[in-house]
Amino acid sequence: MSETPVEPAGWVNLPDIAERLSVPVTRVRQMLRDHHLLAVRRDGVLYVPAELVAGPTVLKHLPGVLTVLFDAGYNDEEAMRWLYTADDTLPGCPAAALNGPRATEVKRRAQALGF
Repeated sequence: MSETPVEPAGWVNLPDIAERLSVPVTRVRQMLRDHHLLAVRRDGVLYVPAELVAGPTVLKHLPGVLTVLFDAGYNDEEAMRWLYTADDTLPGCPAAALNGPRATEVKRRAQALGF
């Protein structure tokens, strides 16, 4: 994997994520604690990369990939960096590949980090 970080397509704050998912903000915060979703703090506000939420749901494979990354010892910042580091063999970055036929390959690569 190259070390070129890719900026997410956009950022969404937690109240807007809650609205998209039709759940209370407290549920979104629980999803963050349970590593079903990932957010970073910008200017004191938590934001989720827009592409991690596909319409009214979180990307199908995201929770599994996040679990594997955290089990491998990654923290939130490192997991975000891994998801948004360009990889010419995918092509693109792992986060973008989660929303398509390459999602299984992303999960396999995340699992390999634990060994």
